[in-house]
Amino acid sequence: MTELTIGTIGSPAMLSGDYKRRRSLMDQVEESRIDHLFIADHVSFHNGLGMDGLVNAATLAAMNPNTTIFIGVYLLALRHPVPVARQLSSLSLSAPGRIILGVGIGGEDRHEMEICGTNPSTRGRKTNDCLQVLRQLLTGESMSYKCEFFEFEDALIKPAPNPAIPMIIGGRSNAAIKRTAFYGDGWLGVWCSPRRFGQAIAEVDAIACNQGRKVETWTHGMQIWVGLDNDRAKAREFVAKEMQSMYHLPFEAFEKYSPCGNPEEVAEFLVPFVKNGATVLNIKPCSADDEAEIEMVSEVCRLVRMEVE
Repeated sequence: MTELTIGTIGSPAMLSGDYKRRRSLMDQVEESRIDHLFIADHVSFHNGLGMDGLVNAATLAAMNPNTTIFIGVYLLALRHPVPVARQLSSLSLSAPGRIILGVGIGGEDRHEMEICGTNPSTRGRKTNDCLQVLRQLLTGESMSYKCEFFEFEDALIKPAPNPAIPMIIGGRSNAAIKRTAFYGDGWLGVWCSPRRFGQAIAEVDAIACNQGRKVETWTHGMQIWVGLDNDRAKAREFVAKEMQSMYHLPFEAFEKYSPCGNPEEVAEFLVPFVKNGATVLNIKPCSADDEAEIEMVSEVCRLVRMEVE
C-alpha cells in the first residue's frame, strides 16, 4: 500500500492575523504527527466568503518548508487554464514536490459560478477541458487548443514542475469518477461511506483500464469534516455550527458522514476508509480552538496508523 498521509486544514489563523501566533500554529503542526496541510478554494461563496487556493498554498508552503500542501479542491472551471498553469509552475519552483492539486467543480453556490462567467450547467465540461490543457502545459510542451469555452495557439509554460504536480479529482458524482479515470492521478471522496469509497476507486481503475490509461500508483483520499472534543455533545455542536455557516444547510444533511467525539471515536470512523483504499485523509477539524484541533488531529493520526500500518 502507498504510504498513508493524514492532513489537517490550513486554518484562517495560520493565514492571517498576528504573525507570532501563526508561527506558533505552524510549529505545532510541524512537531505533530500531521503529514500535510490542505486548503480550500472559493472566489465568492454565499455571502462573499472566499479563499484563493493557490495564494494560500503559496503562503503555507513558504511558512513551513517541510510540509506538503494539498489544494483541495480548486475550482478550476472559474479560471482560464493557461494562467493557472503559470501559477502552478511558479509555485513548484518555491515548493518542489510539495504541492498536490485537487480539482473539483463546486456547485453548492451557483451564483459563484455565474459571477465568474461560468455557466453552472457546463462547469463539468469546462473542467474537463481545463484539465486536458493543464496536464499538457505542465509537461513544458507547447500546445494549441480549441473548445466551446476558450481557444489559444502555441501556449508554452516553462519550467515544467519537477517533480510533476499530482492532480486529484474531487466529487461524488459518476461524472467525477469518470473525470478521475480520464484526467486524474487519484480521486478525493467526500460525504460517502467506506463501502462506496471502495466501489468508486474500483470504478476509476476499471474505466481507466478500458481507455488504455495506466496510472502506476493511484492516490485516492477522503476529505472529512469532524467535530473533536472529549464531550461528544460539544464536538457535535462545534462541527454543526461551522458546517451550517459554510453551506447554509442543516447539519443533519451531513451528519452521518461527519464523525463527532474524541480522537478514538473519530479514528474508528476513519479506519474503514483506509482499509478500503484511501491513502490520503484530509481532516477538517472543528473544536474549541486551533491549538486543540491540531493536538487532537495529531492523536487521530496516531490512532489510525496504529490500526492500519
